[in-house]
Amino acid sequence: MLNESTPVILFDGVCGLCNRWVSWILHHDRGEIFRFAALQSHAGQNLLEQHGLNGLELSTMALIEQDEAHVRSQAALRSLKLLGAPWSIFFALILIPAPLRDWVYNWVAGHRYQWFGRLDSCVVPDPGVADRFLDDLESRRPGD
Repeated sequence: MLNESTPVILFDGVCGLCNRWVSWILHHDRGEIFRFAALQSHAGQNLLEQHGLNGLELSTMALIEQDEAHVRSQAALRSLKLLGAPWSIFFALILIPAPLRDWVYNWVAGHRYQWFGRLDSCVVPDPGVADRFLDDLESRRPGD
């Protein structure tokens, strides 16, 4: 069930690196706190619009947490923090100035298809975790 406190990771659904990141999060998210949506999906676009991120590039992951939107390195580090120990230790990297963190993030993002491949379409999640992915009809707006 999705509510305002459910953290949602928005990711490039055709990016090999992004899909590996989502798989890694799924494996380490023992409390099953995260939900996921591809940036290309209607659900992903809906969340971007609701949080004022309409023009967000597909090369940028986002984390919607407590009705706040985080992007790039901040989204990745906050995701690790929410996973808890031992992964939360990496949140200390938030002390590195955001322009430097995001420069590294953008550099990797700029090479992600070359290094990790580009998929023809968004990956369909395994049935065991499909309920953790927002479908195109799900929304945070009451009554939708």
